[in-house]
Amino acid sequence: MEYKLYNGGGGLCCKGCSRHDKQLNTYDWLADIPGNAEECDMVEIQFKNTRKGYYRNSNKLPLEKGDVVAVEATPGHDIGVVTLTGALVPLQMRKANLKPDAEIKRVYRKAKPVDMDKYNEAKAREHDTMIRSRQIAIELNLNMKIGDVEYQGDGNKAIFYYIADERVDFRQLIKVLAETFRVRIEMKQIGARQEAGRIGGIGPCGRELCCATWMTSFVSVSTSAARFQDISLNPQKLAGQCAKLKCCLNYEVDCYVEAQKRLPSKEIQLETKDNTFFYFKADILTNQVTYSTDKSVPANLVTISGRRAFEVMGMNKKGTKPESLLEAEVKPETPRTADLLDQDSLTRFDRNKKKKKKAGQAPRPQQQAGTGGNNRPQGQRPQGGGGAQRQQQGGGNAQRQQQGGGGGQRQQQGGGPRPQRPNNPNNRNPADKPILKNNGNSGNGGNNAPRKDANPNREKPKIVKPRPANEKPAQE
Repeated sequence: MEYKLYNGGGGLCCKGCSRHDKQLNTYDWLADIPGNAEECDMVEIQFKNTRKGYYRNSNKLPLEKGDVVAVEATPGHDIGVVTLTGALVPLQMRKANLKPDAEIKRVYRKAKPVDMDKYNEAKAREHDTMIRSRQIAIELNLNMKIGDVEYQGDGNKAIFYYIADERVDFRQLIKVLAETFRVRIEMKQIGARQEAGRIGGIGPCGRELCCATWMTSFVSVSTSAARFQDISLNPQKLAGQCAKLKCCLNYEVDCYVEAQKRLPSKEIQLETKDNTFFYFKADILTNQVTYSTDKSVPANLVTISGRRAFEVMGMNKKGTKPESLLEAEVKPETPRTADLLDQDSLTRFDRNKKKKKKAGQAPRPQQQAGTGGNNRPQGQRPQGGGGAQRQQQGGGNAQRQQQGGGGGQRQQQGGGPRPQRPNNPNNRNPADKPILKNNGNSGNGGNNAPRKDANPNREKPKIVKPRPANEKPAQE
């Protein structure tokens, strides 16, 4: 079977996957490589329970994962399932510590319907054979438990798996079983952990047993692993379903051994000016030690770090005693709260732009409304100033024409002649500044109407017309 990828760049082969039969599953990550099956003529075959074998494909059969084949056995033949082919088989043989000079049997053929009928018939007798064999072992007063029975594919041989704490003389048992079932008998002793893995179950952690899922090699577990981790030696909690110590006690023991090297010894006492403290308990992973003023009863408990304990030990060796085991408290600085909403404000960039504009522009002079852009001193308004003074202040007629503020142009822009302000010297204070209305035109004093000159006798400027280029100047 082959799965095509969506982008058309290749395919995803599922030949490397096999049935997930507990810890016996092997993933062939070289299955989709062309010519991988012809790389090696060795084949891995799986049988019932945890039994596997390696056979030679001498007939060059096109075998793939999942094929049911008939292999050589003594006597007759056996039926198994192909679990691995190609270049990974030699690596698996090396992992299984298979000797190179060991006799390797061969694959006969792919299983035929006749072979499958014999195989199914033999498998149907396994449960009844196990029950009858247990009764025979009890009659012979043998201290053993027969856990499972496995028949060979052709039904000429049966393997009895048993559990025994002591050495058992089962020679008489083999004779009785051979006479009863008329097959060749083979006895195999297994441990309690292998039996629990074969049966399966749920552990106290809520997951499936490790021995039934992924564990293939079982290492001996001792109570020292529980002592290193400060676990109470309660047999009911330390034992698993196999009535042995749990395998998971060995998972983290190395980490605890390394962490205990950073803690002080339990026999060392810490002395202060007030009391003498004794070791009470320790939290190994967090590097915290608890001391008590009494050896047997928890009194005045003080918890310090391992670093602080070594500091006090060094001070006691020098002959000094600290006032307390606890370190001097350092008040942590309160972090300044940041306005999180201000960071996401939509106008947070506009403020920076305004600041940059203000920093780049020169300061503007403050203009008073209605003064036409002229900074006049506070005092009496000038009465009829000269033409030169008007031109100097930006009020000449010539300059007004250039600025678009001539008298004739003012009348075209709209508005009649501006009425003259009554001049009453009795009611006017010369120190007061006249208040003018500003209509928005600062150049014209806030009013578009032409204003009369304060001094009618003032000489008007002469208007000089431009002379044509071809006209000659008049001779005097």
